[in-house]
Amino acid sequence: MHDTGTDPQPAPADSPARHGDGKHARRFGLPIATCLVMGNIIGGGIFLLPASVAPYGTIALVAFGVLTVGAIALALVFGRLANRHPQTGGPYVYAREAFGDFAGFLAAWSYWITTWVSNAALAVAAVGYLDVLLPIHGSTFWTIVAALTCQWLPALANLAGTRYVGAVQLVSTVLKFAPLLLVAVGGLFFFQSDNLGPFRASGDSAMGAISASAAILLFSYLGVESASVSAGEVRDPERNVGRATVLGTGLAALLYLLCTVAVFGTVAHDDLVNSTAPFSDAVNAMFGGTWGGTAVAVAALVSMVGALNGWTLLSAQTPYAAAKDGLFPKAFERKRRGVPTFGVLVAVSLASLLTIYNYTAGSAAVFNTLVLVTTFTATVPYLLATAAQIYFLLSGQGERVRGSRLVRDMVLALAAFGFSMWLVGGAGYAAVYQGVLFLFVGVLVYAWMAARKQRADASA
Repeated sequence: MHDTGTDPQPAPADSPARHGDGKHARRFGLPIATCLVMGNIIGGGIFLLPASVAPYGTIALVAFGVLTVGAIALALVFGRLANRHPQTGGPYVYAREAFGDFAGFLAAWSYWITTWVSNAALAVAAVGYLDVLLPIHGSTFWTIVAALTCQWLPALANLAGTRYVGAVQLVSTVLKFAPLLLVAVGGLFFFQSDNLGPFRASGDSAMGAISASAAILLFSYLGVESASVSAGEVRDPERNVGRATVLGTGLAALLYLLCTVAVFGTVAHDDLVNSTAPFSDAVNAMFGGTWGGTAVAVAALVSMVGALNGWTLLSAQTPYAAAKDGLFPKAFERKRRGVPTFGVLVAVSLASLLTIYNYTAGSAAVFNTLVLVTTFTATVPYLLATAAQIYFLLSGQGERVRGSRLVRDMVLALAAFGFSMWLVGGAGYAAVYQGVLFLFVGVLVYAWMAARKQRADASA
């Protein structure tokens, strides 16, 4: 058994009361935890990705199906892991428990990059729908201002405390469902097969097109691990984290598939390829005029602000857990009203700088560029977490699992691991190249933190 010196039980010091977080800190129950998962999954992805994968043709629907199966497998694995280690930190906690500090740091570092880069991508997606309401596409300055506003408003809600994070998440999740269900169900009545376009439009092989589109679509499923990352803030995490993860992922997946089919069938393929607000275009095609598209644009903005609200919390939780173990700078431990405030400020600042850079660099596909970066960085903690589950099952560490349950859990873990490896290949050389550069910067940070920790232990 590998001993990392960490307590497998939730750390009492992590409770709001011990930190003096007061009335603004509140533990999430199952409904809020499920909303956190769904709110983080259903954000910019569902509202913009149908247009991003349209160039591949309707084979992207096959990729969506494969991705859904893989996401459910990941959700089940994260539920099992959270039951073993119900602590704040998610993949970081599992990788460190299984393989030690360096693996834990890589999971935390890579996941942290994923969160704030995702925030930048979500803000870019939100601006696409804001453009339906306030045409700003002709001005780079106002586009940047709008994207930064979409990032900083949720950050301010987080700084107000977890009480407000949960409230915003619940309201935004409820409000977004009406228009999503309108498109998912209503769109099937206006479905026209002529709008679908070619099955393979990119000229790639079938497997190449599926892998490439799945690498982009992965962004729409980021958030599967949300409840496990915030397990320290979830009430009765041994029961509720696993349930929230599977419920949130399953409901989001069902809605995703219905909505994507409806958009593909209501918007002509050539129009969809060039769309910046595909759901607005779908509703306009269904009912005529622009009033429906405008209403959907408002709902999309609410959805993405809710997703940014949840992702901003996640962007601070993983470095907070790593900082408590001496693997991230100590400043990330600073917590106020249940929220790691320093982590929130650093993440939103980095996301803002990345957003400004991508717009001013003149990239023609800012959203896709950011999404592909997150594809690789997200798979690193997924691979480490699923490998940790395999290790726990084989070694018998913690809860011992035998018989049919051992076989079932092992098959799930291997499927989730293989699925994550497949996504790495589908991300493409450019995304892997950029992701590896991010990881190498992290190795330097780890060397610095490990040296400081060694000196502190030696002088103690």
